[in-house]
Amino acid sequence: MITLADIIKARGVLNSIIHKTGLMTDNLLDETTGNRIFLKMENLQRTGSFKVRGAYNRIANLTDAEKGKGVIAASAGNHAQGVALAAKAYGISATIVMPRYAPLSKIKATRQLGANVILEGEVYDDSFEAALKIQQETRATFIHPFDDPLVIAGQGTIGLEILEDLPDVEVVVVPIGGGGLISGVAAAIKQSNPAIKVVGVQTRNVPSMFESMDQQKIVTVHGSATIADGIAVKTPGQLTFDMVQQYVDEIVTVDEDEISSAILFLLEKVKTVSEGAGAASVAAVFNKLSHYQNKKIAVVVSGGNIDVNILSRIVDQGLVKSGRKVYLDTIIPDKPGHLWKLLQLISSTGVNILTINHKRDKRDVLIGFAQVEVEIETADEEHIYTVKKLLEKNNYCTQLC
Repeated sequence: MITLADIIKARGVLNSIIHKTGLMTDNLLDETTGNRIFLKMENLQRTGSFKVRGAYNRIANLTDAEKGKGVIAASAGNHAQGVALAAKAYGISATIVMPRYAPLSKIKATRQLGANVILEGEVYDDSFEAALKIQQETRATFIHPFDDPLVIAGQGTIGLEILEDLPDVEVVVVPIGGGGLISGVAAAIKQSNPAIKVVGVQTRNVPSMFESMDQQKIVTVHGSATIADGIAVKTPGQLTFDMVQQYVDEIVTVDEDEISSAILFLLEKVKTVSEGAGAASVAAVFNKLSHYQNKKIAVVVSGGNIDVNILSRIVDQGLVKSGRKVYLDTIIPDKPGHLWKLLQLISSTGVNILTINHKRDKRDVLIGFAQVEVEIETADEEHIYTVKKLLEKNNYCTQLC
């Protein structure tokens, strides 16, 4: 097991390398529960993720002989960048095996740090198996992303920083993939103050640690695709499983919609970008932790390395689901003035018209008529209802999507 002394020692190694990321003290209030939310902004860490802490601490402790053989790792992206940065700092070679469908931004960033990137497998676990085979051939040192004492101790430095910045914290919420982050943070928290609650969060699509804890043994969960790719780990580590059993009070799961909404919330309300894995903890606070009331809750936003194309889709989807954007379909006579009349009517409700698509050639549109699809920006669901009722009152047959 990792001790508080191990974590303090890791901090000494990392002091000149990492940023002590801020704990957002202009706290957020959950009006439903009265909980005050403080965000630990590891999305602003070097390489955009907490992973550099553990990777650097592990590589800093390599022997000269091990450094000479280089390092190898498997990663969905964030551990890859941490390993690559540390390897570059020590002037040693690094090979990283990543899933074929890892975010392009993470692949590019890892290569830019000087690592040799190999794309193999559909998910992290496939890349892990491929990396082990390469390691046997090259004899490079394998830098495990979570199931390693030195890696866990490095991640635990986050817990020390939370305690320094918010000594009276009552609950700490941490995302879980393989369990390295929560193991380190929980060890630091619980060995300092056992009264503080530690809550882990997984995506419902790949709830491997959640299921392992439920069954009291390590289980493999194949799951399904998730926007929280950074925590999509099918099998927890043995060391991390043992530490979660010892130190973590509960684990909850969040779904894709809840994670998407959390990403949008952080972008819009907090003015910060989070990837899916990082936003999972925020999603849990607002959707799964209502049994905590009037507590000070520190929430680890573990990373911000999200592909811009994915982010734009999440934002668009979030606006639709929150009633702030809607696509309206209707049929109008294909005669001069009718499109103008429709748009005037829609505009009179105070919406903002974003795009207009006018089609005459669709199979189900009669000759002499045209289909109009209008993308509009609205305030909320009530505003959408107002638009729909006004159009129906003026004899337009509408569909909203």
